[in-house]
Amino acid sequence: MSGFSDKVKGTVNKVKGETKDQVGNAKNDPQLQTEGKIDKLKGNLQEGLGKLKNNK
Repeated sequence: MSGFSDKVKGTVNKVKGETKDQVGNAKNDPQLQTEGKIDKLKGNLQEGLGKLKNNK
């Protein structure tokens, strides 16, 4: 997988996570908020991996 692909997937996961987090907050749904935070973390990790691959 290329670094660019990892960065794109990371961005998508961060946006998805932020959406889940905000909807969970609005609906007072801690489970959905937790899922959102996990997705954002996954996205951050994917973006970091993509940056590392591009620097090789």
